[in-house]
Amino acid sequence: MPDGPSIDFTHHYAPDLRIAGQAQALARADVLDPATGRPFGDAPVAEEETLDRAVAAAMEAQREWRTRPWQARADTIRAFADAVAADADILGHLLAREQGKPLAKARGEVMGAGFFMNGFADLTLEPETFRDVDAQYVQAERRPIGVVAGITAWNYPVLLAAWKIAPAVLTGNAVILKPAPSTPLASLRLAELADRVFPPGLVAVLTGDDRLGPWITAHPRIGKVSFTGSVATGQAIMQNAAPTLKRLTLELGGNDAAIVMPDFDVAKHAAELFWSAMSNCGQVCAAAKRIFVPDGLYAALCTQFGQIASGAIVGPWNAEGVEIGPMQNAAQAAKVRDLITRAKAAGAVVVYEGTVPDGDGFWVPPTVLRDAADDNPVVAEEQFGPVIALSHYTDIDEVIARANADPHGLGASVWGEDLDLAMSVASQLEAGTAWVNQHPSMGPEIPFGGIKASGYGVECGRRGLEEYTVPFVLNVKRN
Repeated sequence: MPDGPSIDFTHHYAPDLRIAGQAQALARADVLDPATGRPFGDAPVAEEETLDRAVAAAMEAQREWRTRPWQARADTIRAFADAVAADADILGHLLAREQGKPLAKARGEVMGAGFFMNGFADLTLEPETFRDVDAQYVQAERRPIGVVAGITAWNYPVLLAAWKIAPAVLTGNAVILKPAPSTPLASLRLAELADRVFPPGLVAVLTGDDRLGPWITAHPRIGKVSFTGSVATGQAIMQNAAPTLKRLTLELGGNDAAIVMPDFDVAKHAAELFWSAMSNCGQVCAAAKRIFVPDGLYAALCTQFGQIASGAIVGPWNAEGVEIGPMQNAAQAAKVRDLITRAKAAGAVVVYEGTVPDGDGFWVPPTVLRDAADDNPVVAEEQFGPVIALSHYTDIDEVIARANADPHGLGASVWGEDLDLAMSVASQLEAGTAWVNQHPSMGPEIPFGGIKASGYGVECGRRGLEEYTVPFVLNVKRN
């Protein structure tokens, strides 16, 4: 574990917000445990002046940071990844308490963040030469933007923070991270770790209420915003950032289709398909949300999904063997409960509807529905909760058209034994990524992003790094 004080989790947890190492005196807001609905800590509420101070400190730190060699910046990111991995017990505990996911999954997210940061540190952006002849030399390189902002969602606070921080600083920028108001604590812990390896002010985490996002996206000294979250918020960010012509990367919601082929092995692969929809209590942008099953397999897969759901362990983050926790916040829980009610009223048939613990937590029972038409709310809307909608189809061309009819375009998948056929179907899907026999699967070297209403720009890979830079072309006449 990194040097520094440990955390007594039996007491109310109340970390400071620091800018260039200096604690800020700010009002505070409760942070709730989704399993109980009760506070277990609190976080600072940044004001507009707090943002101004953080931006000024970031600009100062970035002037020197951008001059460091690429390899030196990469080595510092690896040191940060090591610090995060060494802190997995504390970070995982904070993450599980504020997000609601099982403790083992929370620790897994922390280790995944370290894996991605190390992977980002292995990437490079080499200059590109366009002409090198007697008369002319033309070369392009990528240069940092300056101060960039990362705004993260509440479903994967630590992993998404790593996706914003590492590419930003690797390419020579300073970064200001704003976590969701309901999941600030693990991100503040990341800031403590970042302060141990990065120059003062280079990486700042600002927590706050709903005023903070608009201040960030309108700030004249912030040159880019990378956002992960809802379509509606992404649209608001575009409007707010327009006057200053900020560069944007928007990874927005998805309503991913999963097409089951007629040769799908139900007994062998049903569980993997089930958890591609139900992982993280269904709170995954790129989860399988619309599952289309051929007529001949429909009854069998519906039955199998009901059996898997009935065996899943539902409980709080620290329960033994728990697989499905609560929703992260009360508003999302109410939204998903309402969606289930409307889906039933519109004709969806219940295959399985589970039970949840007693108490005041943000619980939604794991639910499997079948026979929902494409205009049923559970198919037409992004669920983002522990709900699976199964629909049947007869013709493959018909189901491809149905999959592509949704306005979103984040991910999609095809499941079957004949890989050539599955790949052929996958290539016809309108999505940023189409997977075969998996959903989702990502890596630090693989670009990921959406099309249509799921946003634009990519994260990860060389293309993801380029989003944190601007091109500079040197064009030389030699004679």
